[in-house]
Amino acid sequence: MSGQERRVEQDLSPSEVWQQLYPPGTFVEPDRRDHVATYPASLPDGRQIVLPIRPLPEEDGLAVASLIVNQASFPVEDALMDAMAEIVAKAGAEIVVGVPTLGLTLANGVARRLGHSRMAALGSTRKFWYDDALSVPSSSISSRKAAKTLYLDPRLAPLLAGRRVAVVDDVVSTGSSLLAVLRLLAKLGVEPVIVCAAMLQSERWRAALEAECPGLAECVAGVFRTPLLRRTDEGLWRPVAAEAEPALAQGSAA
Repeated sequence: MSGQERRVEQDLSPSEVWQQLYPPGTFVEPDRRDHVATYPASLPDGRQIVLPIRPLPEEDGLAVASLIVNQASFPVEDALMDAMAEIVAKAGAEIVVGVPTLGLTLANGVARRLGHSRMAALGSTRKFWYDDALSVPSSSISSRKAAKTLYLDPRLAPLLAGRRVAVVDDVVSTGSSLLAVLRLLAKLGVEPVIVCAAMLQSERWRAALEAECPGLAECVAGVFRTPLLRRTDEGLWRPVAAEAEPALAQGSAA
């Protein structure tokens, strides 16, 4: 571990994560070494950002790298949206669907970069004119015990019909929240051409998606991927290879 890597691992304060874009190669082979409290992720252009490690409350000894995009610096936010816009553009998307809550910030930026005049924002609170037929239950890894509902404003439905739709979110983790989005869009007969997230948080989402929507996992892309992490006997966090990731506990969500 270099001196720069050691400083970040030991001395970075909670308010400093997600704030800086480090030059390519600042952190070497993060998937092949143990970590103290942070995990460096690489963008497609090689620049790196530092993410805090969060132990999973219901999975003892396991943790994930965390991204809270509305707490990131504007340069980091812009870099993520630039990369996401490139991914979505290659898929030929005609309209962007933003997933609440943190996906909405990214979806707005992606749609603007693509030259779109608007986006379609899903909601997590019911407005009085909403139709319950256009709603589904949802959950996420950061709020597993809080029951949520995902809504589509009926007035947005005509924007999606017959269009090439991109779903934009901040993180795909276990797949539960993504499946909720797909179920909601399916009520309109819509299947997205691309699902784009800033971070693919481990590979545990893939099995859930393949079980319900075979083949759609190939349409999921992220700016970067982070592994599941396991606590070592020394109290450090060691990346778990994708093929060795444990199955999700019953009732886990993300």
